[in-house]
Amino acid sequence: MNIQNNNNNDEWYLSTWFIALLCACWFLILPPIGGIVLLIIKSMREKKQQEVFSQTFAQNNLLVHENTKMKEACDKLGVTEYAETKKKLDSLNDEIQNDNVLIDKLRSQITELQEKNDKLTKSITTQQRKLSRSKELYKSCTYAFDNFISLDIPYDNCRLGTNDLDDAETIAPSVMLKLHCMDVKSLRKAYKENEKLIDNILQQYSKRYTTKANKSIYNLMVIALRAELQNILYALKYEKLDIAIEHVKDISAKYLKIAGEGNQSIAGTLTKFIGEIEYLFINAVKIEYNYYVKREQAKQEQLALKEQMRQEAEERKALEQEKKRVLREEEKFNTEINKLQDTLSFTTNESEIDKLKARILELQSQLSDVVVKKEEITNLQNGKAGTVYIISNLGSFGEDVFKVGMTRRLEPQDRINELGNASVPFKFDVHSFIFSQDAVALESKMHEILNDRRVNKVNMRKEFFKISIDELEKIVDEIEPTAEFNKTMVAEEFHQSLSSDSNYTNSYTIDDEDEEEEEDDE
Repeated sequence: MNIQNNNNNDEWYLSTWFIALLCACWFLILPPIGGIVLLIIKSMREKKQQEVFSQTFAQNNLLVHENTKMKEACDKLGVTEYAETKKKLDSLNDEIQNDNVLIDKLRSQITELQEKNDKLTKSITTQQRKLSRSKELYKSCTYAFDNFISLDIPYDNCRLGTNDLDDAETIAPSVMLKLHCMDVKSLRKAYKENEKLIDNILQQYSKRYTTKANKSIYNLMVIALRAELQNILYALKYEKLDIAIEHVKDISAKYLKIAGEGNQSIAGTLTKFIGEIEYLFINAVKIEYNYYVKREQAKQEQLALKEQMRQEAEERKALEQEKKRVLREEEKFNTEINKLQDTLSFTTNESEIDKLKARILELQSQLSDVVVKKEEITNLQNGKAGTVYIISNLGSFGEDVFKVGMTRRLEPQDRINELGNASVPFKFDVHSFIFSQDAVALESKMHEILNDRRVNKVNMRKEFFKISIDELEKIVDEIEPTAEFNKTMVAEEFHQSLSSDSNYTNSYTIDDEDEEEEEDDE
């Protein structure tokens, strides 16, 4: 109703008083007619406004109803707890921030502790190094006591005194150097450490002699011992370690005899000195020997790498030549097939057609073999693909000796034939050909497994291993279960040589053509 009143106020000509005024002038004809028209218009407008009001009211009721539903749905979803949840979440965020601050403090403390730990570790390492030196010196003393106290020699003055024997109870055993697992750098370091121990002993004993005569005798003995050790080290060769150690002991015995026949007042001290020096000299020989072996191994590894590069270059060249040959064959087959197909299109004779089709099928089969070979060559050229071979030569190396190598040759047997040349008296027997997409890694893995079975432990290029064929088969089965393994050692030429009562003669000839045929068959 308020809407209606407002609209009527805006339009004055539709006011009730104005329409009544027009109707009151009925005697004038036109005014009453105008009043009736305005009354009709006013009635229509009021009706329309009433309809709008009803619609608005209905929409309002609908919105109220939907609002009620929304509130109920929110209550079911727990939206009313949002404020509390948000409050709890804010509280947790505050706790997390506090924890982060605490974590940062702990991290800084950990960093400080790590720095302290590093300092302590360095200090411990230094002390351990000093202790190791002391233990080695004690070890040299122990060696002197064990080897020179009860020595059956005619020189009484060379025996150690009771005071020295009492000191032996305080000597603690030291850990022996694990020379076999040391590299060249660490061995050189160990040798320098041993030299420091020798210098330490020399200085200690040098202080014991006060007279010029005794000091001169001691200095001459030191110079002579140093020279003897240098000669032994200079002559040190592979597999000569035991001989070098015996030379050290012979030198010690020689100078022990000199000490016993010389100044009797210093004979006991010199005996102890020689015993301690002998131990350290033997240590020096062991270290130098292992250094020599490691150096030779490194040299052989470089040579092996160069040899591998040379072989790979030769194999790449051979593969390239083989690829050119295969491409020529492929082109020849394609040309021949195209010619036959052209001939076939113009031929009407059924028998000729059948012959041409058969010939085309034959050429296509041969072409497919050529295509497969071309793909194999491409794979060998582009990747690490190759063949790991396991071979033996009973007549040349005896039983349980096998060579494990790798080749990129398209035909691995060609490589085996090269190995069985004039350098060995008999041909090699093949026990397994293992093709791999990464033949280098496969070979390295097998060499690593068989490393302690190497026949030549210095030259890594000599890929021969001492192992039973059953053990070798088991290793191959574990690494590559699908690989074929032949346990039979044919050694045909070797067995024929053993069974022959007489030597082979050259009283017969073989035609060159026959030799070529045999080579083709192989």
